[in-house]
Parts: sequence; C-alpha cells; structure tokens
Amino acid sequence: MSRPFAPGQRIPTDLLLRAYASGVFPMAESADDPEIFWVRPETRGIIPLDGFHAPRSLMKTVRQGAFDIRFDTDFEGVIDGCAEARAGRRSTWINEPIREAYTALFEQGHCHTIEAWREGELVGGLYGVTLGRAFFGESMFSRETDASKVCLVHLVARLIERGFVLLDTQFTTEHLKRFGAVDVPRGKYEVLLEEALAGEARFAD
Repeated sequence: MSRPFAPGQRIPTDLLLRAYASGVFPMAESADDPEIFWVRPETRGIIPLDGFHAPRSLMKTVRQGAFDIRFDTDFEGVIDGCAEARAGRRSTWINEPIREAYTALFEQGHCHTIEAWREGELVGGLYGVTLGRAFFGESMFSRETDASKVCLVHLVARLIERGFVLLDTQFTTEHLKRFGAVDVPRGKYEVLLEEALAGEARFAD
C-alpha cells in the first residue's frame, strides 16, 4: 500500500488506468473516509474463464429468465446498490473519490455494469473496469435472491464471447470460490495481466 491521497482529492482516470495495468487498485477504509489507498496484493483472486462453474439451480434460474439483464444502462444505480449498507455490513469502501473516479471511467467507456431488473426495478448488479482483454470486477449487490449471481453468469458468458482472457476478482471469498475463483501469486498474476493487456476486446455493443 502506498501513501493515501489527500482528503477530497480526485483520482485522475489516466492514473487509475495505469494503476490497473500495473496490478494496483484503490480502496478506502469506509464511505465516510475521504482518503484512498493503493493495494497490490501478494496473492490475487481470479476466476479462470475456462474454470467457471455455477450450481444447477442457479443455471435453471438463468434459463427461466427470472431477471431482465441489461448492460451499462444505470451506472449510478449499480454503484449506489454496491455502496448501500446491508445485513452483515454496515459500511462500504466506496467513498466519494472512488465514486467520482469510476463514474468518469464509465463515461469514458472503461467501466461497465451488468444489471438485473425485475418489473422495472434494479434488483442486483455488478460493475468493473475493462482494459485490453481483462475485466477487473469491483463490487456487486443483490436485493433479490440470486440477482447478483445471475449477473455474474451473464458477465462470464459475455467475456468468453468477446475474447476476454482474464477475470480479476481482486480477492477471493467463499462465495466466489463456489464459482471457481482461485488465488494466484502476484508473479503469476502479473504474467496473466501482461498477456491480457497485449490484446484488445470490446465489452460494450
């Protein structure tokens, strides 16, 4: 971790993209903390796209079309959902500098959302950053059972279809491990990242 930004200081988008390209990403202690710090983990979480797996019950939900899945239609709604307090978590790391920086990345076409809608309401989603053939997952939320999981299934399908080769989850959790997430040492991750950045893939239509 490096020295935090000064309170209230914005994160330039060009700096943010260079950070991702070198295996670094920003976080904050809490939503109320105006500073951010840079993270470069010794081990990195990824979901190998050829090793992704989902429970049969979830795939049944996907096939049934329980949610209307949309891409890049409501970034503000998704980041609000990711930032809101929920059971087991009273606070979030999405503070104002991070919110502003990723909103700017979205406007520039480097940040994307996968959204689950039902009856006109946003009920789940996730967002992440694209660079080369890499997708860096940032956060996800769910207001209805399986909403964010269905978004993850659609994300992986889209990444495979469009030629992406790296799905970075930053860290692994027991939840993500059920879908095939693994920890890789920093050195191996940097090789995978270099390979992903050597080509181009387009997430948006």
